[in-house]
Amino acid sequence: MGAHNAGAVEIHAEGAAESLEAFAQALFSRPPPTARARLLARRSVPLECRPAFIILTSAADGERQARLPLDLASCPECIAELNDPRARRHRYPFINCTQCGPRYTIIRDLPYDRVNTTLSEFDLCAACADEYANPDDRRFHAQPLACAGCGPTLHWVTAEQQRVREAPALAAAVDALRAGQIIAVRGVGGYQLLCDASSDAAVLRLRQRKGRPAKPLAVMIPWAGEDGLAQVRLVAIIAREESAALSDASRPIVVLRRSPHATICASVSPDLGDIGVMLPYSPLHSLLLDDFGAPLVATSGNVRGEPVLTDPDEAQERLGLIADGFLHHNRPIARPAEDPVVRFMAGAVRPLRMGRGTAPTELELSTRVSVPTLAVGAYQKSTVALAYGYRAIVSPHLGDQSTPRGRAIFAQTILDMQRLYGIRARRVLHDAHPQFPSTRWALDCSVPATAIWHHHAHASAVAGEYRREAPLLCFAWDGVGLGSDRTLWGGEALLGNPGSWRRVASFRPFKLPGGERAAREPWRTALSLCWQAGVTWARGAPRGGPLRGGPSLRQAFDRDLNSPLTTSVGRLFEAASALCDVCMESSFEAEPALRLEALCQKLEEPIALPLERDESGLWRSDWAPLLPLMLDEGHTQSYRAARFHSSMAHALLAQAIAVRERVRVNCVGLAGGVFQNRVLTEQVLSLLEQAGFEVLIPKLLPLNDAAISFGQLLEGNTGHAATE
Repeated sequence: MGAHNAGAVEIHAEGAAESLEAFAQALFSRPPPTARARLLARRSVPLECRPAFIILTSAADGERQARLPLDLASCPECIAELNDPRARRHRYPFINCTQCGPRYTIIRDLPYDRVNTTLSEFDLCAACADEYANPDDRRFHAQPLACAGCGPTLHWVTAEQQRVREAPALAAAVDALRAGQIIAVRGVGGYQLLCDASSDAAVLRLRQRKGRPAKPLAVMIPWAGEDGLAQVRLVAIIAREESAALSDASRPIVVLRRSPHATICASVSPDLGDIGVMLPYSPLHSLLLDDFGAPLVATSGNVRGEPVLTDPDEAQERLGLIADGFLHHNRPIARPAEDPVVRFMAGAVRPLRMGRGTAPTELELSTRVSVPTLAVGAYQKSTVALAYGYRAIVSPHLGDQSTPRGRAIFAQTILDMQRLYGIRARRVLHDAHPQFPSTRWALDCSVPATAIWHHHAHASAVAGEYRREAPLLCFAWDGVGLGSDRTLWGGEALLGNPGSWRRVASFRPFKLPGGERAAREPWRTALSLCWQAGVTWARGAPRGGPLRGGPSLRQAFDRDLNSPLTTSVGRLFEAASALCDVCMESSFEAEPALRLEALCQKLEEPIALPLERDESGLWRSDWAPLLPLMLDEGHTQSYRAARFHSSMAHALLAQAIAVRERVRVNCVGLAGGVFQNRVLTEQVLSLLEQAGFEVLIPKLLPLNDAAISFGQLLEGNTGHAATE
């Protein structure tokens, strides 16, 4: 007999002592593939002599210990049934069982019972009800259970509002793809835009309509061959760890090295050596890919970087100028979920974005949280996190909050998490930057709010994942974040532990002419470095050279008008890309750095960057010796890019050694979006390990700002705040 009680499962088992012991061991040694069991208590009780196994009604009272179940890719058994003409669910697009199917995206409340999901409006037919009630059936208490007779259905709507239902809907969608059209498909966590990945015309049309001129697009590839990866190998070069990631139950997008013989058109990921690949993860995707018979571009169904759309009417209204047709279904989506993204680098598969199948993510805290606490993260690549007791729950990727819908989903996620876990936050932690929408939300809510320094949160996220007590030297390299001296940091080395970080190394500060515009126009930062170092950039900025926009830019630079100081390594990478004439203007975040990384073909000798202590005792590396190399057109872009990467890696090593010579520290952490660069990070790891350092690189949460909310929890749990 089993009962679900506020997240814990109570099992009453009777039998011989040796049988009970074997049963108890099997719970933990042979659990279902996606189960993560933990023993809370074990005791002897009086016999009840029940004749058969039953599941009692869930109890909803008491403190909730539940972990929200994650969306799972279709299991092999369901796929086999999907393709079996004799099976009752042959080609049913919503087939699932207890080991696969939607979870997080259909849950309206806990406990996780059908009545609390978006499937509650679909009454089970007699055949499905029998499966649901049969302990010997793999669909025993499968909450999303359905079939063609009682479950969700498809329908197809063209741009002209012509509607087709049921099986012809799928055929109509495939016909549209074969005709080179763009279609919007309602998936597990929201809409996706699909088109033929081998058609330059279709991909370029998608880019033009979506206003996404260069950002790489993910590709979904049909399952083929014994391990499912036969067609993937025609597109990309796959390591063993990448193969495992592709086949994982979360079915993430895996960033792979593109094969030189790939048949996918170059416009899928222009000027990049990598390509994002995923396998079908829902029965609907499997049917689409099998019927189409070739890879499809599969990108988020959204506009202007907003969270992915989930509602059919809203999708048709807002994607109507992009998609030629819509493949809808009538299973409601409780909350959006983007596809997760991972990359194999520095010896491990590491997340770049948490989403469907990987989040919410739960981490254990080493120190108990005194009051339930909410951390609202940063601005871009944001997440929120909820902590109570020793638990920290980090939300899926929420994107940035620059649009009304982005801010609405952010606020709704905060309400959702507190409601689902039965916890009401009594304290809020936020980034110290006063203009972040998340900061304004925190200050406007009715709960006491505390500011946390951005890079302290980055460092604490690494320390919190590895739960080390010894002091950590953490390098936090990213775009920009407000530092404790009220300047824009982004190339920092912090020494200490959560709540007691001390800045010990950084870079020579430089100005950002135009402020935030420098992130979109890297030539501005490149000009700034040249002006500050007294170096002439003959090529200058695009279309007009250094005086683009008139002399006002130089005047603003000289007078410190809208030219804030920064130490950002992210901006240095962007400037190097501009100086090498690789990327002058950015159409998406990190484009200049990604294109610079893609040029690196081999290791090159570094340029030594001077390292000196300033009047405050802070070690600072000087970037100026890099400028002649970046401007030397006598060398190839590839050579200059590789030497730049090598120089930055050695600059980090020099800082680490300088700090270690004065402070007893032997453990180095890496944090911040810059370290998502595989070329840089693998060099840094090798250099540090050769120098005798232990290196900690996050595996559970992304290196980028997605980890900020978790880091804020660690900082806030020590009583440390940005105002102190």
